[in-house]
Amino acid sequence: MSVDNNKETEKSKKDQDISETSNSAAKEVVSVEEKLKETEDKLLRSLAEIENQRRRFEKEIKDAFEFGSFNFAKESLAILDNLKRAKDAIRNDEVLKANKDLDKFIENITIIEKDLVSIFEKNRIKKIITDKKKFDPNLHQAMTEIEDNSAEPGMILQEIQAGYMLGDRLLRPALVSVSKKIVKKNPEKHEKKDD
Repeated sequence: MSVDNNKETEKSKKDQDISETSNSAAKEVVSVEEKLKETEDKLLRSLAEIENQRRRFEKEIKDAFEFGSFNFAKESLAILDNLKRAKDAIRNDEVLKANKDLDKFIENITIIEKDLVSIFEKNRIKKIITDKKKFDPNLHQAMTEIEDNSAEPGMILQEIQAGYMLGDRLLRPALVSVSKKIVKKNPEKHEKKDD
C-alpha cells in the first residue's frame, strides 16, 4: 500500500504541478493580453497626440503667413495718418493758400495716399467704416461723448482717427465721438442744493 500511496502522492503532485503550470500559463496569457491592450492604447494616444500637434503646427504656419506682417502693417498706418495731416496742414496754412501751385501739391499727396491705400487693400488691410454706424467696442474706441437728441444714443458722430483691420483681426481701433442723450438738469434740485 505504501507503494500505491507513494504513486498516488506522486501523481497528485504531478497533477498539482500541471495545474499550477496551467494556472501560471493562463495568468501569463491574461497579462500578455492586458499588456497588449495597454500598449495598443498608448500607441493610439500617441498617434492622436502627434495628429493634434501636426494640426497646431499647420495653424501656426498659416497664422505666421497671414499675420506675420501684423506689426509692419500697424506701423505703416502712421504713414497714411501723416499724409492726411500734411494735407490738412497745407490746406489750413494762410501763406500756402496764396500759392497758385497748392492744388497740384495737394493732388500729388492725394495720389500717394491713394496708392498706399491700394497697397493696403491688396494686403487685406481694410479701413473700418464708421459713418452712420453704431458704436462697437470691438472695432471702435470712444474718445468723447457728444450730447445730441437728433441721433440715437451710441451712434458714431465723428471719426477722430481711422481704424483698420488686417483680415479678420483688429489692426487699430477707430477713434470716434459717440452720441448720447441730452440730460436735462432739474432746476428744483439745484435750488435745493443752494439752500
